[in-house]
Amino acid sequence: GYSYKPDRPKASSGNERSIIASIYNRISNDVASIGIEHVRLDKNGHYVDTINSRLNSALNLQANMDQTGRALIQDIVLSMFDEGCVAVVPTDATSNPKLSDSYDVISLRTAKVVEWYPTEVRVKLYNEETQKQEEVTLPKSMVAIIENPFYSIMNARNSTLQRLIRKLNILDAIDEQSGAGKLDIIIQLPYNVRSEARKEQAETRRKDMEVQLTGSKYGVAYADATEKITQLNRPAENNLLAQITYLTNMLYGQLGMSEAIFNGTADEKTMISYHNRTVDVILSAIVDAMKIKFISKTARSQGQSIMYFRDIFKFVTLADLTAAVDPFSRNAIITQNEFRSVMGWKPSKD
Repeated sequence: GYSYKPDRPKASSGNERSIIASIYNRISNDVASIGIEHVRLDKNGHYVDTINSRLNSALNLQANMDQTGRALIQDIVLSMFDEGCVAVVPTDATSNPKLSDSYDVISLRTAKVVEWYPTEVRVKLYNEETQKQEEVTLPKSMVAIIENPFYSIMNARNSTLQRLIRKLNILDAIDEQSGAGKLDIIIQLPYNVRSEARKEQAETRRKDMEVQLTGSKYGVAYADATEKITQLNRPAENNLLAQITYLTNMLYGQLGMSEAIFNGTADEKTMISYHNRTVDVILSAIVDAMKIKFISKTARSQGQSIMYFRDIFKFVTLADLTAAVDPFSRNAIITQNEFRSVMGWKPSKD
């Protein structure tokens, strides 16, 4: 047994820094809050109904022994942001995916791609029985490989996010040096120290002052009237903080988000723009990869697909929602009971 959850995704070094972790967590939670379903489409590609399959249960209810469907999607997004590419592997199915395309997925897990081959990939996958991360080679035809749509912004070598991480690491190193407890002072003695005898005398004076400071209860030492002490540990002025602020604002703009989204002050238009430019792009990448690998060509020709559904009323205020009830119901687009479910009320039998 373990005192911690062994299958929890772990960020690589540097990505757990303050602003980076908050961006990852915010986007992954927003993506996981949108439902992904196994659906049936008509001949025009329009949604007809949801298929009650094991794949749909894995995406919405229980993805595997340790994760719910929502936790799996959040794991996919976090791993994709951290590594640039993530693999989603069917760990249990109705038939062997290596031998047949006609199978229904029972459980799914994320895996890290270790090596790439022409028709196969070697992934690092969590084994439920041994509770360890193990490497296994699988054909690409059964593994959904999802690449980060914002790879050039977040994972490329000199991307905006990587530059921001380096700047944050430098700032942390400076803070650690400032709080290390060192005085960083220079003692100017009233004589030259070019000869060996004077150097030994200066070293003796330095050690004597160190003993006074460390041995004193309040860190007090004395100096001769002819000695001059210069302190060096005052913070040097630099533009590091300004560069971090600039890179953070640039990263927000490139990802289609703003600081108002994090502190909860974003209005309806800002949230809609954020979902259209950021969340929907990530969801499309996840859905397309799963659609190709987990639904056979025959099933797709029969109208089966994977879609995500966003609640259009989530960002609507109560006043706007009330104004939308009448035209939607009057034009027979939605029933009164469907509107009651949007508001969290039970259906009315009257």
